[in-house]
Amino acid sequence: MKRILMFLFLLLAITSMQAQVQLIKADSYLDVRTGKLIKPANLLIENGLIKSVNPKTISDNVEVIDLSGKILLPGLMDMHVHLDMTFEDNYQYQLLTENASKRALRGARNAEKTLLSGFTTVRNIGQVHPSVELIDVALSEASDKGWIVAPRIIACGHMIGITGGHADLSMMGGFAENVMDLGPKNGIADGTEEMLKATRYQIKRGAKGIKIMATAGVLSLEESVGAQQMTSIEMETVVQEAKRHNVTVGAHAHGTAGIIAAINAGVTSIEHGSILNDEAINLMIEKNTFLVPTTGIMDFIPLDSKMNPKLVEKGEYIIPLAIKSHENAIKAGVKIALGTDAPLMPHGSNALELSAMVKRGMTNIEAIRAATINPAEMLKLDDRGEIKKGYLADIIAVDSNPLNNIKTLENVIFVMKGGTIYKNED
Repeated sequence: MKRILMFLFLLLAITSMQAQVQLIKADSYLDVRTGKLIKPANLLIENGLIKSVNPKTISDNVEVIDLSGKILLPGLMDMHVHLDMTFEDNYQYQLLTENASKRALRGARNAEKTLLSGFTTVRNIGQVHPSVELIDVALSEASDKGWIVAPRIIACGHMIGITGGHADLSMMGGFAENVMDLGPKNGIADGTEEMLKATRYQIKRGAKGIKIMATAGVLSLEESVGAQQMTSIEMETVVQEAKRHNVTVGAHAHGTAGIIAAINAGVTSIEHGSILNDEAINLMIEKNTFLVPTTGIMDFIPLDSKMNPKLVEKGEYIIPLAIKSHENAIKAGVKIALGTDAPLMPHGSNALELSAMVKRGMTNIEAIRAATINPAEMLKLDDRGEIKKGYLADIIAVDSNPLNNIKTLENVIFVMKGGTIYKNED
């Protein structure tokens, strides 16, 4: 009996191992580097990785995932999201009415929407909550452990900026003194010593990226929308410390002076880049600085009576300038990585950004690269962004050729992350 039980146990173990091998069969897959569809598309998946692409021989003991007639792409990436926030009436008061636990639950819900839309990696570029607990780090770790349905999350912790600046969450609601007085642990810092403390705290608590607020912004109650806020030496301090930990830095920057200062400080990416002149564009190309334009929100953000009139005024001022800047940057050849600024573009609607980038002058394949290989290069992620042997089995499928119709990516019918199927509507 003992031998029989041992045999059955071994048989079960072998069967379990074999069940981990999957074969995705589709019409074709997009080689995002060459911009060509490759036929056929037979992907062998094992232990969460792409084991082989169009193998010559296939074992009988595989689970076949039949996606006949469909086109495969690598999972998409969004480099500018705020998962813990939802843009709705009185959104600024969520900072006061929701604790970190509730905020994490909100983030988990938004993360699921994002994954099911075909985005398998996101950079949460700053939590929008004052708690010293890093909500996006918790979400990232929960995703990695399979506790929640979510993309792979590169967490940035708290946004770092000056007192009374765009990172200071009390400026979202114009809160009274002592209601939300924040310090370095919350990302609010003044001078190089506090900037260093703020950066080190985020990294200590698990942040894999850092965001700085180089300039003022739209959805905060400063007078300006683009004035430089952090000094050049403050930016340099953050960037140098982050680099010591192999952590990249994204800089929120609308105004030209702040953009140029951030580029010279050595940031990895400029977020928004709303007022770019020739000097800024040429400097980005020279220093290999990426632009994450979040250009879709120029078409979708609701500037209406529900918003503070000052915010509406700032938005109306910056939008036409940003559209022109993004068109000029694309034409000049600045490296672009997709970012939506979700929830300003609703979570789960992230693919709308692809159409917006095409509208600004990108070809379909350029927009797709901005959502795949460009983010991978930007964040030095050498295990994703392509359908390639040895890469993560982060794969999506669509009904029609995205090289001809970019909007087909707004209706992803299959999502796999790490070999696990999260969506299959075929």
